[in-house]
Amino acid sequence: MRKSLTNPNAGFGATAVFMTAISTILGAILFLRFGYALANVGLGGLLAIILIGHIVTVPTALAVAEIATNQRVQGGGAYYIISRSFGLNIGGAIGLALYLSQAVSVAFYIIAFGEAFDPLIPYLPFEVEPLMFKKMVTLVLMTILAVVVVLRGANIGMKALYGVVILLFISIIFFLLGKPVSEGIEVSYNNTISGGDNFFFVFTIIFPAFTGIAAGLGLSGDLKDPKKAIPRGTLLATLTGMIVYVIVAFKLAASATPQDMQNDQLIMARIAVWGPIIPVGLAAACLSSAIGSLLVAPRTLQAIGFDCILPFENFNNWIARGRENDNEPINGSIITIAIAYFFIIIGDVDFVAEIISMFFMITYGFICLISFLEHFAADPSYRPTFKYNRWYFSLLGAILSFWLMFQMKWTYAALASLMMALSYYFITVANPERQGLEKLFKGVVFQLSRQIQIFVQRANKDEQEGHWRPFAICVSEDSFKRQAAFDLLRWVCYKHGFGTYIHFIKGFLTKDTYAESQAVLKRLIHQSEGSQSRLYLDTIISPSYTSAIAQVIQLSGISGKGNNLILFEFSRSNPEALRHALGNYELFEATEFDVCVLNSSYKGFGYKREIHVWISALDFRNANLMILLAYIISGHPEWRNATIRIFATFPENQIEKQRKRLLELIQEGRLPISPANVVFLPMSGTQTTHEIIMKHSADADLAIVGFKPERVKENPDLLIEYGDMGNVLFVNTSHKKDIK
Repeated sequence: MRKSLTNPNAGFGATAVFMTAISTILGAILFLRFGYALANVGLGGLLAIILIGHIVTVPTALAVAEIATNQRVQGGGAYYIISRSFGLNIGGAIGLALYLSQAVSVAFYIIAFGEAFDPLIPYLPFEVEPLMFKKMVTLVLMTILAVVVVLRGANIGMKALYGVVILLFISIIFFLLGKPVSEGIEVSYNNTISGGDNFFFVFTIIFPAFTGIAAGLGLSGDLKDPKKAIPRGTLLATLTGMIVYVIVAFKLAASATPQDMQNDQLIMARIAVWGPIIPVGLAAACLSSAIGSLLVAPRTLQAIGFDCILPFENFNNWIARGRENDNEPINGSIITIAIAYFFIIIGDVDFVAEIISMFFMITYGFICLISFLEHFAADPSYRPTFKYNRWYFSLLGAILSFWLMFQMKWTYAALASLMMALSYYFITVANPERQGLEKLFKGVVFQLSRQIQIFVQRANKDEQEGHWRPFAICVSEDSFKRQAAFDLLRWVCYKHGFGTYIHFIKGFLTKDTYAESQAVLKRLIHQSEGSQSRLYLDTIISPSYTSAIAQVIQLSGISGKGNNLILFEFSRSNPEALRHALGNYELFEATEFDVCVLNSSYKGFGYKREIHVWISALDFRNANLMILLAYIISGHPEWRNATIRIFATFPENQIEKQRKRLLELIQEGRLPISPANVVFLPMSGTQTTHEIIMKHSADADLAIVGFKPERVKENPDLLIEYGDMGNVLFVNTSHKKDIK
């Protein structure tokens, strides 16, 4: 049975976090690779590495302190913080990468521990291959640590850490008190060996020295008060490490030549006042870091199992299970030990360092990104008690982390990113009900939308309307009877504008009608998912259709611009809904709305192959909007094979004049309409426009026709009697549109 992620006997404080972090920061890299770094990139290059490393780690430490003081932190350390901020799906993908880096770190420090035995090999009473001897030492040590951690857990590990860290600082002090190995060495910022390794390769090897933050975080479930212990311990360890790094770098540069440092990875032993203390300190540092990683990694894996991240329920339960009395993650420790054994057998310090650097860099980048997005989203629930971080620190840390990944080794960076993406995909497939990336960006999108709306509104305050684009609304009570109005609105507002579809519920606002509106909205959203619409959906409760329209047309619209077009729809077999459009026309004229009325038939929109636009002598104002709407609709993917045909009906004596005007308009407006598809039909005294339209557009998938409200009010049949034609869209504009 799984319990919580916290240790019921938790009693560690900031000192434990500091000890765990500092033992990693002042660990194997400091003793084994600082001399190598100085030899290849010089003092200036090493100081730059320390600076860049801390430009990543300091913002991460600040972000960790901030995030940790905003929520109740349980076991799992960095994984817990990330998953509770990003959501379990993306947090799980990052958590798996973090766990692997922590598990591989165990092997890294054990391998480095073996390097401390280099000075002893010449004094052995028997002949042995150095690599084989060091591998035997590392395997024996790993076995001892495995037994200790499995049997005793965090308590024995933490007791060992105190003694190891003390020995570690003694070693550094002995080194700082030592003398140069050669006389007359001058400190130079660019003194390097010839043909050395490039800057970013050296940075990759050195970067594990900066990963102590995650080590300290991993004890979160064993801390008495994580909100206090994590910020204090992490920041103190980061600051202490940075100071020691700079001092050691200057001491090394003043004490040995680049050739000495390149040829002897334990050059610090030759400088220290008592040489043997350095291998001892190295062994102590590696041992403490290995213990720290061996304590932290299983706790991360335990938290992943506790959240049921992996797609195998029984396996999740197994790794989440802790020891009965103290919740020690024994099963997670077994898996971690197995991974460590695998990399110890490989035995290459630099190779393992590259893997660790990549996964930790991803983790640090995402922690900084979380902090930045939390600042940007301005969520009222984000109230950290740690107030010393700023959004630009976090943004800098995130950008630098992701950039450095690809500078260090782009193939590893690409593989790490691919692994993260695949992990996220499989976790999301296994847990589709959980929030993923949408949780991450929801607050950010809200803030961006808010700022853009305000900007657009202010920018349009004094702007005269130039090129028209649709900001359309549709108010309908037939949303679940016919799709025609919804479809037309999503086509019109697909790319060039913004559409709002509102379902009308007749009645007064009460608890019951409000509950009904929420159920209807949920149903609308579900229905719209199948069409991949880009409409904003809503409902309105009002005693009458007129009052509903009066409310809607006064709203400025969530796009930041006011709405300018309203769409109505009625069925040809039941034209009763037409009165909503005609009965409220004074409202549209008062607010200068363009009005579209869709006459829908049983044929619907057919095969979406032909759009016919009908222009008559009465459509001087409407013509441009009608052509624009045809062009906009044809731009939707569902109408990609559609042809626009324009039919113009004028008295015979005006045909040539109107032909020239219309063709010039199409050319100057850059409309994709062939002159061959512009047909002029002379009006005879015996035919009506209505009859001509029915004759030539009987097979059109959509016909667009202009109308004048005063004529339609006198004779509503002008919008109704279209026999067996497909859908017909009637258009009336408040003012002539410019399409040039």
